Amino acid sequence: MAAPNIVELTSGNFSAEVLESPRPILVDFWAEWCGPCKMIAPVLDELAAEYEGRVRIGKVNIDEEQNLAAQYGIQSIPTLLLFDKGQVNEQIVGLRSKRDLKSRFDRVAA
Repeated sequence: MAAPNIVELTSGNFSAEVLESPRPILVDFWAEWCGPCKMIAPVLDELAAEYEGRVRIGKVNIDEEQNLAAQYGIQSIPTLLLFDKGQVNEQIVGLRSKRDLKSRFDRVAA
């Protein structure tokens, strides 16, 4: 289960939550069985709190939302897509440090 300020994304709410979001949103494509996904989750929780009001974070479970994963060409997980104004601004594949993710957030955070 995601932290309170992380939104669970499905094909039903993806357009409203991501494509129409007035703020940048980082979308984490993950799965329960993925070790690196579990390792990056606490980092994303911390970033969601630190960047609250500036950058949102959402999670897509690829096992439950295979169509979304296919739509964005997700080949390996974790894959993080940073959306800004409805467009993919950056793609980050694999485990990354908090510092690396913060530098990417700082480029899009208002």
